[in-house]
Amino acid sequence: MEQLTQFAPIILMFVVVYFFMIRPQMKKAKQEKSFASSLKKGDRIITKSGMHGKIVDFSEKNNSVIIETGAGKITFDRSSISMEMSKSLNEPLIEKK
Repeated sequence: MEQLTQFAPIILMFVVVYFFMIRPQMKKAKQEKSFASSLKKGDRIITKSGMHGKIVDFSEKNNSVIIETGAGKITFDRSSISMEMSKSLNEPLIEKK
């Protein structure tokens, strides 16, 4: 019984680390993966580097997207698209009365 009480704080630390650090990271990674796979032509997006544009085409061979910007067409990797900013761009505008 004494051995169990010695290891209880260590076990508790692993449980806390799992629920507050590992699990949220896994959840966010899953959301980002589903977001990247749900992209479609015509979506307005922002890359993680701040480039704004609209998706024109996909390159499945390179796992990349072709984005049309003011300067022309640029190819980016799917993982470089910012999930948070792109979602807010594609939401419909709600007018305040």
